[in-house]
Amino acid sequence: MRLEDYIRNVPDFPKPGINFKDITPLLKDPAALAQTYKSIASQYNEDEVDLVVGAESRGFLFGVGVAMLLNKGFVPIRKPGKLPAAVHKQTYDLEYGTDTLEIHQDAIRPGQRVLFIDDLLATGGTAKAATELVKKCGGTIVGCSFVIELTFLPGRQLLSPFPVHSLIRYS
Repeated sequence: MRLEDYIRNVPDFPKPGINFKDITPLLKDPAALAQTYKSIASQYNEDEVDLVVGAESRGFLFGVGVAMLLNKGFVPIRKPGKLPAAVHKQTYDLEYGTDTLEIHQDAIRPGQRVLFIDDLLATGGTAKAATELVKKCGGTIVGCSFVIELTFLPGRQLLSPFPVHSLIRYS
């Protein structure tokens, strides 16, 4: 199965010049979705991961499925104001402005080995902020996995030295 066949290109969304990679066709096909989970999970040994984390919101869609296959728990990384207990915050730069992510301070125990998952790696800002939050909790990043990677953008370099895995690459 070619997962690329389940990614729809939407030109000029959300603004002119952007070729948006829409994962909706992949999500609605049970075989493609299952293959996505299995392909990500197969990159990791169950014994090398203690927790899976994913960033709001599409990281949740893939992170929970992979966590189940690895028999691990899932920790959400959310936008501000969505988590009810004490949080760590990490602000990061966007193309036009900044954004912030949060994680519960007690979500990860010091020394736990954490796999970060999201749908898309582009500039790497969200993923880098998420890895910083994991470190603030005392966790250790064992890998960063993505369904799609835009290799013409610097996301992979920003995440160095963490191992980065992506299923579909667009250059």
